[in-house]
Parts: sequence; C-alpha cells; structure tokens
Amino acid sequence: MNPLISAQELKALLPGECVLLDVRWVLGRDDGAQEYALGHLPGAVFVDMERELSGAVGEHTGRHPLPLPADFEAAARRWGINPQSHVVVYDDSGALAAARAWWLLRHAGFEQVQVLDGGLEAWRQAAGPISTQAPEVSPGTVSLSWGRMPVVDFDELESLDGVLIDSRATVRYLGITEPVDPVAGHIPGALNRPTTDNLDEQARFYGPEALRAAFEKLGAQQPGSTAYCGSGITAAHQVLAGRQRRDRTRTVSRQPGPSTAPTRRRRSPPATKSTATRFPQPDERPP
Repeated sequence: MNPLISAQELKALLPGECVLLDVRWVLGRDDGAQEYALGHLPGAVFVDMERELSGAVGEHTGRHPLPLPADFEAAARRWGINPQSHVVVYDDSGALAAARAWWLLRHAGFEQVQVLDGGLEAWRQAAGPISTQAPEVSPGTVSLSWGRMPVVDFDELESLDGVLIDSRATVRYLGITEPVDPVAGHIPGALNRPTTDNLDEQARFYGPEALRAAFEKLGAQQPGSTAYCGSGITAAHQVLAGRQRRDRTRTVSRQPGPSTAPTRRRRSPPATKSTATRFPQPDERPP
C-alpha cells in the first residue's frame, strides 16, 4: 500500500469504512484538541500525541518515548480500528505528527494505514467538507503486535553500517540554537537532512524519484542507514519519505532527549540506551 493518499483519492473513498485520525500537534504548543474542535474531516477522531502516541517520560527516555504495546493497542481500539479497517492519518504541519502515528501503527503490525498528503490544507483545497462535530466511535477490535519496523539501539550507533541522518532543522544540527534540549549539536558523524526537505511549497511530499535522488546524495541507499531526531517525531517522517522511495530506513526508538542530547563537543555518541530507525533499501519490500 502506498504510504500516502491524496485528498482526491480520499474523497473517492468517503463515506466508507475508513478510520480518520486527526493528529494535530506542533512542538511547543498544546492546542491540538482545540484546533480539532474548530474544524476537522468529518468522522475524524482526535489523537493526542503526548498521551496516546507517546509513553511515560523517564530519566533516559527522551521527550516522546514509544508507548507500551498494550497501551497503544487500547488506544487504537478507542479510535475505532478493526482488523480490516483502512486508516488515514493527517495533521496540519506537513505530516510531521501524522508520520508518527503511521510509523507506530506499522510498528504494531497494522499495514492498512496511509497519510493524507498535504494534510488538512490539501483537503480544504480539494473542497473537502469540514466538520465541528465529534464523532460517536464504536470501539474497535484490532489486535496489534510490536516490533515490526526496523530500529537500532543507541548503543549500536558507533558501529553503524550506512549513514546516520539527523532529521532536525539545520540550526539545531549545527548547535546554533537549541530551543528544547539542554545540549546543542549533533551525534558525531551524522549528516543533516531536515524533514522539511521532503516537502514541496504546498507541504506535500516530493515524488519518489526526487526523494530517491536526494537521499542517494547522502548515501542513504546503503544498508543500515538510520534516521534520528530530538525525540522520535521527525525521524518517522524520514521513514515515511523512505517508503515513498521504497527503501527501508531505521529509526532510533528512544531518541536523544533532554539528558542525552547529541553534542558537537563529544567524540562519540552519548552512552545512553536509545534506538534509531533504519532506512528502507531499494531492493527490500516494505513490511
């Protein structure tokens, strides 16, 4: 299944047996639920990044650790997902938040999930209807697994095959500014490709060939290439872009967080347990 769906393709599916998930979230803001209430795709369920797509924060977990498998399955059922559901996830921030939901569902073994390319704005431009009514959701019956997306443990990064890609903004990668974590800079040896480079001026993903060319310039076609970010949100966006180019990319599952942030002053990665996401490879079939 193509990981992306256009607004026109989604309009052709609706109304139907489609579960719509609204993942409105932006770093430093907590008004996603309020934005959802002001207008969303009809039938869409609001998904809370902090409470449903992240686990409890600990000393060495980073800001957005993965949720526990049982908790995530319970959330998916609350959203109304059944074994045969077709799930479409969207946001209004260039799929940065929606990619996290997509990645987690794939990590949990659920394959019938797509991200709305261009998000809420693309839906509006396609003259899609907007609702302010919260839907009545019947609990779903989906049973999920775990560990289906490739990840890399943070302790393995020093012996990593392939390239390590820092998915954050370049000013954070260079350590010029660090608005969230106390230590600025990046993991030594990492290359920088901000996730915003995956998108065009309309916040839609570039086509597969353009993405392939861009990632090959970094050497990301090499087996074992891995993406990381500050807390596990934007690295999922790189994996989503990798699926567009039919690669397999790994991600660090517990990203460097407030007490384990990468630094340009250290010669080796911080010695804290964490994991990263592996990039898909061209000759591998997406799981």
